Amino acid sequence: MSYLLALDQGTTSSRAIIFNEHGIVQATAQRETHIQTPHSGWVEQDAQEIWSSQIAVVQQALANARILAKDIKAIGLTNQRETTVVWDKRTGKPLAPAIIWQDRRATDWCNHLIQKDLNQLIQTKTGLRIDPYFSAGKLVWLLKNVDGLKDLAQQGHVAFGTIDSWLIWNLTQGSEHVIEASNASRTMLMNLQNQSWDEELLELFDIPKSVLPKIIQSDHYVANTAEGLLGATIPITGVLGDQQSALFGQSCFEAGTAKNTYGTGCFMLFNTGHEVQYSQNKLLSTLAWQAQRQTTYALEGSVFMAGAIVQWLRDSLGIIQKSCDIEKLASTVEHTDGVVLVPAFTGLGAPHWDSDARALLCGMSRGTTKAHIARAALEAIAFQVSDVLSAMQSDIDQPLKELRVDGGASQNDMLMQFQADILNVPVLRPKMLESTAWGAAAMAGLKAGVFTNLSDISASWKLDRCFEPNMQQDKRDEHLEHWKTALKRAKSDI
Repeated sequence: MSYLLALDQGTTSSRAIIFNEHGIVQATAQRETHIQTPHSGWVEQDAQEIWSSQIAVVQQALANARILAKDIKAIGLTNQRETTVVWDKRTGKPLAPAIIWQDRRATDWCNHLIQKDLNQLIQTKTGLRIDPYFSAGKLVWLLKNVDGLKDLAQQGHVAFGTIDSWLIWNLTQGSEHVIEASNASRTMLMNLQNQSWDEELLELFDIPKSVLPKIIQSDHYVANTAEGLLGATIPITGVLGDQQSALFGQSCFEAGTAKNTYGTGCFMLFNTGHEVQYSQNKLLSTLAWQAQRQTTYALEGSVFMAGAIVQWLRDSLGIIQKSCDIEKLASTVEHTDGVVLVPAFTGLGAPHWDSDARALLCGMSRGTTKAHIARAALEAIAFQVSDVLSAMQSDIDQPLKELRVDGGASQNDMLMQFQADILNVPVLRPKMLESTAWGAAAMAGLKAGVFTNLSDISASWKLDRCFEPNMQQDKRDEHLEHWKTALKRAKSDI
């Protein structure tokens, strides 16, 4: 039996999952990571905590599986994307907090680029829109605002990377400074057509090239883990950004297939094949993966707040005690009684791209209860996904036939049924919800020879439940009209 170890470093936790070659989970371990919000719109983490929590769960997963490191055939790594880390190449120590993908501190810089009419240039080169979401603005902010960082960078002592870069640096004890192509495609610095750092953008943003990691393929043999780290060295042979990893893990290998992940945010990816497809509707063109010497691309719609809305109800409002309580509470009412929540807590992502929009709860009356608000929170997730799919359908020739789903909130039957109803498309939930971790493990297994081709990986996908749409069109239109009205009120241009 071949075992594959997936490292899944997300926004709220670090996880390690051991799979066998059939995609069956053998052991799992998880540790929460802490988020700091020192100022409005700022979201940070301690990069050292990200690393220490990740290595701790690897050791715990091995112990839980009762196997040794030498029994692991390969490591696959997947990570929260866009999050930006800078560290000292000499010591390996972080030089600033990790700036998380949700952080908006680069808004002014982005607005300056937009005023200079650079949106078209940047979209053509990178497939992305100018937004604080991406790594470039975070790196520019760090170079300008961290004392001495620019000087250190010019001396060649600073390493920049996304979370995959940071973990690989530590796993190899500083011997590898790399970034995988799907992660690099989220920096707003990589040319999407030739998968290399774009010299014109580096000059425009005043970023020293010496800080940048080497771009590698998704199924690249990176290196073995360092001696003495895990009891045996294990080859690292697969790396993917978390959303691309979920697309791969859901076996969406053909052009025209799509998945949606319900995590902290919500991310819909649509496989567009081997050609870059640019969006006319404010979606992102992104690299899905580079494997077996072929590059696959995707269209992506990123929603910033999904599961994070439920966390807000739990932690800030105290409406629920545990995240899983929301379905039970929301099910106690048949509808929201006109309540709509627009969760623009950190602005609006695709297809609106309004970083100054702010959250709005409207339509309340004296009869509004916490159950109505809970139901409105779940519906808000589905409405945001609907906006993304509408934009996607305008960009692509073929209609979407089904949507594969994963992530924590995909276990919520009420949300999945409402999602199918509002999209008017069947929603398919697989038996194995660990699509993100499995995608990285499967990519590593492909390179390590556990799988010979993509069909071997597809065989592991099994359907748990299909949610068929059963809402009348007039009811669907009414729901969407209420949502659009609330959305207008939340936007910054009102």
